[in-house]
Amino acid sequence: MAPSFDNGNSLFEFVVQDGNGVKGLVDSGLEKVPERYIQPPHERIDKLDKCSNELLPPIDLSKLDGPSHDQVVEVIAGAAQTVGFFQVVNHGVVVELLESLKDAAHRFFAQPAEKKAVYLKGVSPSPLVKYGTSFVPEKEKALEWKDYVSMVYTNDTDALEHWPIECKEVALEYLKTSTKMVRRITEILIANLGVTLEDSSKVVDALTSLKMVNMNFYPTCPSPELTVGVGRHSDMGTLTVLLQDGIGGLYVKLEGKPDAEEEWMEIQPIPGALVINIGDTLQILSNGRYKSAEHRVRTTSTQSRVSIPIFTVPRPTEKIGPLPQLVERDGVAHYKDFIFQEYMNNFFGKAHEGKKSLDFAQSSSA
Repeated sequence: MAPSFDNGNSLFEFVVQDGNGVKGLVDSGLEKVPERYIQPPHERIDKLDKCSNELLPPIDLSKLDGPSHDQVVEVIAGAAQTVGFFQVVNHGVVVELLESLKDAAHRFFAQPAEKKAVYLKGVSPSPLVKYGTSFVPEKEKALEWKDYVSMVYTNDTDALEHWPIECKEVALEYLKTSTKMVRRITEILIANLGVTLEDSSKVVDALTSLKMVNMNFYPTCPSPELTVGVGRHSDMGTLTVLLQDGIGGLYVKLEGKPDAEEEWMEIQPIPGALVINIGDTLQILSNGRYKSAEHRVRTTSTQSRVSIPIFTVPRPTEKIGPLPQLVERDGVAHYKDFIFQEYMNNFFGKAHEGKKSLDFAQSSSA
């Protein structure tokens, strides 16, 4: 028989503080979504109310080395300027590794709660690893139906010593084999801005120097229409690389529509593909030319889902702002300069709320 939670506090303690997560709720025999997880109607995801993703065929990165180079660059830049999302194939990460990665994620979350709870914030043996649930549960009115483990990369030795044994080797291989692709896409997007940089390689280094691998777990939900796996948000960094499983549920908001007519597109899984999305940092750097993608995740009642993103972000000490040549060309800076740690503090200090995180970077003169 499922345990009863007489009030929100006992549920919060069980799920968040004790480290049972949403999976612990589901494993307890839960038959009804607790009140704390029920989203307000305007935040719920109607699976039928979406447009097709036929306009987003996967981009074949192997063609960057052939006669179609310029066309591929044009497609990448076009996606970054409009949707902020695209899928890539022939990306240099072998498909067998991607399958092993999904298996490792399921393995980690299948463990008893006490095995995962050793990585809870405040008790984790390493600041490089954090296990948790939702996004910032202390600040959220409605919790997100998701558990996660986050692994920060500093070097190979630290990763192999501190990351969880169930997934460290495959997660590290994923990060390392995707680095070349991330760098190349970042270089393409910077070059496409048409600015002259003293050392473009240093700029790319600065934008992608901090990397994190997350494993997200979305347990089956008795009433997916009442919940969200992840609420609407954009990512704070430069580029995000995402491995989806075959279940689907990732939605991106199409830019340029009034709120009353907002339109969302499902990024349907393509076997062997990786999803790339633009983060706030690139939108700021490009003075608004590139669009960080507002996205969210739906839950499902049939199968538990995993996704594995790599977040590439600037160093916390890095100064971020629009490139001066773009400001000169545009006649206005749409964003101010700031130290990236300030942006991180703002981002992680609030619940997900669309692209409100970008308000922090808005220039008063824009």
